[in-house]
Amino acid sequence: MRKLKIMEHISLDGVIEVATGPNDSDFPYGDWTAPYRSPAGLEKVLAMYGETFDVLLGRRTYDLWSGFWPKAAKSPMADRLNAATKYVVTHRPESLAWGPFEGIGPDVVESVRGIKAKDGPDLVLAGSSTLTSAVIEHGLADEVVLLVNPVLLGKGKRLFAEGTPPRALALESSHTTPTGIVVNIFKAVGPLQNLR
Repeated sequence: MRKLKIMEHISLDGVIEVATGPNDSDFPYGDWTAPYRSPAGLEKVLAMYGETFDVLLGRRTYDLWSGFWPKAAKSPMADRLNAATKYVVTHRPESLAWGPFEGIGPDVVESVRGIKAKDGPDLVLAGSSTLTSAVIEHGLADEVVLLVNPVLLGKGKRLFAEGTPPRALALESSHTTPTGIVVNIFKAVGPLQNLR
């Protein structure tokens, strides 16, 4: 059985949204993660992803990534993402082009359970606060990796949608990059126990 890791760049106030073009007029901050990137940080990210992995993506994230990664300059991250199987939550699997890919139908939870039960590399989920909340709610995430950037944004999509059920996580490790990103790796424990 393979692990499912949620990996997100996040602001101190929990925002994961990044403006991706001129149509994102409601979110004014562009790629706010860019000033905090570094070669040392990239090494940590590559290590967390692993040599081989598959990705679980919402349709919007898939569309954004498919417009960038196939044309990106050759690099370890581009090579690994382009080679990964993309499991995409979509109602239009016939319109997928960046492969290898597999469309996930309407029962996302059962589909993800089935994918996890198969042999293969770990799954990485990035982007999509809706999908992130669903895998947490149904106990499908094994790890949550947060790359906390030293910035407050004040608005934007949060990592977990309002109403995501309470869950307990255990900190496995924490380290920083030279630019101040704090990388926290949590293991999913289960439902939050009432402490009253």
